Amino acid sequence: MTVLDEAPGEPTDARGRVAELHGIRAQALAGPSEKATAAQHAKGKLTARERIELLLDPGSFREVEQLRRHRATGFGLEAKKPYTDGVITGWGTVEGRTVFVYAHDFRIFGGALGEAHATKIHKIMDMAIAAGAPLVSLNDGAGARIQEGVSALAGYGGIFQRNTKASGVIPQISVMLGPCAGGAAYSPALTDFVFMVRDTSQMFITGPDVVKAVTGEEITQNGLGGADVHAETSGVCHFAYDDEETCLAEVRYLLSLLPQNNRENPPRAESSDPVDRRSDTLLDLVPADGNRPYDMTKVIEELVDEGEYLEVHERWARNIICALARLDGQVVGIVANQPQALAGVLDIEASEKAARFVQMCDAFNIPIITLLDVPGFLPGVDQEHGGIIRHGAKLLYAYCNATVPRISLILRKAYGGAYIVMDSQSIGADLTYAWPTNEIAVMGAEGAANVIFRRQIADAEDPEAMRARMVKEYKSELMHPYYAAERGLVDDVIDPAETREVLIKSLAMLHTKHADLPSRKHGNPPQ
Repeated sequence: MTVLDEAPGEPTDARGRVAELHGIRAQALAGPSEKATAAQHAKGKLTARERIELLLDPGSFREVEQLRRHRATGFGLEAKKPYTDGVITGWGTVEGRTVFVYAHDFRIFGGALGEAHATKIHKIMDMAIAAGAPLVSLNDGAGARIQEGVSALAGYGGIFQRNTKASGVIPQISVMLGPCAGGAAYSPALTDFVFMVRDTSQMFITGPDVVKAVTGEEITQNGLGGADVHAETSGVCHFAYDDEETCLAEVRYLLSLLPQNNRENPPRAESSDPVDRRSDTLLDLVPADGNRPYDMTKVIEELVDEGEYLEVHERWARNIICALARLDGQVVGIVANQPQALAGVLDIEASEKAARFVQMCDAFNIPIITLLDVPGFLPGVDQEHGGIIRHGAKLLYAYCNATVPRISLILRKAYGGAYIVMDSQSIGADLTYAWPTNEIAVMGAEGAANVIFRRQIADAEDPEAMRARMVKEYKSELMHPYYAAERGLVDDVIDPAETREVLIKSLAMLHTKHADLPSRKHGNPPQ
């Protein structure tokens, strides 16, 4: 029942009609019942409106189609026509900038998508694209509303089509705040960033019951598609948090680092961190011995403004780091090998992770800084059979296709094809710097000596002594710190302590960079 259904007669004057309007709005704002709200809270979940209040600036939300109701009949739906139809749509601001949002209301039909529900989402997506402003979806829905049949499925198709149309045009962020299965899981996969909450969010195409029926495997919802699974194993989730409040606060922070659309630059912030701040501690953080591991995140902290950065996919493919940070207030994307994990090699997952991040930065005008310490691609039958050639080519394609300012810095190792792929000068990096600890080579000295001098080593009276001498000779001839600089493969060898200043001044020079790609419908990147 609604206010209109219960009303004994129509108001006869304007004040009466306004009073009626306020009554209807109050009912729409209250939701289906206090019992449904209590049930949502009992699960440790916020309501859709509570989530919107946390996401947006106070008092900024403007709702669209609050009074929309479905028109379905059959299966008892004709007697259940709640306002909003289970999704709240509108716009507001985050730090004063416009953001569009839609939030599934699990209290109404379990957040399931029907025709009217989908049409509301389509409209707010169209508005976001037309206005050139980010779109955030707060997902907490049970999939398609089966009582409405194929009309609900068609609604998903319209969402997917708009996700694709908006890709690279406006930032799209999906926040998973409940179980999302089937079609409800595909839309987030088409967006730029996916957030999840542990023990609350699940994503899968087929749920545990179907998995058991088809394969005999028994697994829980969290074990199949929980936040940790997608943050660590599948790579579907970019950010995972313990509670909704923290999650939504981090969504706000991410939005502060992104532009409104692909025609704007990310917002610049005031920074009290001096441009010329020396970083002498870098000499202690990074061992000169290329075989000793270290934590690349400490290097990033030392270089960026106030040591603050947002790591993307922190727990997936840990051998490479992708992060958003600021240098002198300017947002930058950082791609860096992580020597603490698999010695920083590139493998299938690292290549995919970095490629996607590079494409996102390029789409939204975020300069890319690449920090190299890479011994090569990970060897192995599993990697080759898994398509490391194809996946590694994704990263190569992403860098070659990027037109934003690109700066590379070689800290230590830069070996073989991995060196070329990690935004080397030869594939279009605008500026390439190196520390005096750099080793740029086709492969490590030991491996190179074994190939080049194998006969001399085999014929020597003391093969190990001969190998050691040949390794030293190869290093002195082809791997000394200035070999690449002498041949123009790096633009300068710099003092590590001056890295921050060099990067900031280089970014300032590249601020007006303009690069065009060939005229084409689109490229055909490796998949």
